[in-house]
Amino acid sequence: MGAGKTKRMPRAVREQQMLDAAVSVFGRRGYMAASMDEIAELAGVSKPLVYLYLNSKDDLFSACIGREARALTEAVRAGVRPGLSADGQLWSGLRAFFDHTARHPDAWRMLHLHARTHGERFAAEVAAMREEIVAFVTQLIAAAARDAHRDPHLPEGEVAGLAEALVGAAESLADWAGATEGVTARQAAATLMNFAWAGLGDLMTGRPWSPPEGAEPTPDAEPASDAGPVPDAEPVAQAAG
Repeated sequence: MGAGKTKRMPRAVREQQMLDAAVSVFGRRGYMAASMDEIAELAGVSKPLVYLYLNSKDDLFSACIGREARALTEAVRAGVRPGLSADGQLWSGLRAFFDHTARHPDAWRMLHLHARTHGERFAAEVAAMREEIVAFVTQLIAAAARDAHRDPHLPEGEVAGLAEALVGAAESLADWAGATEGVTARQAAATLMNFAWAGLGDLMTGRPWSPPEGAEPTPDAEPASDAGPVPDAEPVAQAAG
């Protein structure tokens, strides 16, 4: 009897293998330096098959961004456990974010570094992911304020600004943690909690920080040209006479 036929791999599984390989190459090399030959070899398929499944390098990059953006947002959402205190919810969300970026460093570099700088199409896809995370964090901060504050009416703009600041800090810290040997996801999350919660915790309980008196910057003096002509100084001899 002849040898049995090798079972064909389902298309969806094969495609995920291609995306895994592509994320690894894009994350390490960036879009321009990434080679379709290297991606195909790493995936264990022919280059024509990659093109057959994913059409072009641009479409492959876009598919990678979409998959990894969804994975990151889902990880953060799943990490926040309802019923915890305000700081507990923030802590669990930060742990989920830093755990995910630490486990998937190529995906994080692709999203945060390479996709943002390669073109408007890809930057827009990453911006949409970021907006979703910021909106989620905004909801967390607003809900925490409602739970902790007897008169919980933080201005909407202030809550949105806090969420933007927190997400931006988390992004920068994820880059730092990934480039710094020995820094764990837990340490990165604790660093951001120590940085952020001292202020957020007071804000939640109605004790916002205010600038100290006398700390406002002094406006610069107006230029002489705006103040009109300056009279000539009187000679010293006349002033003394």
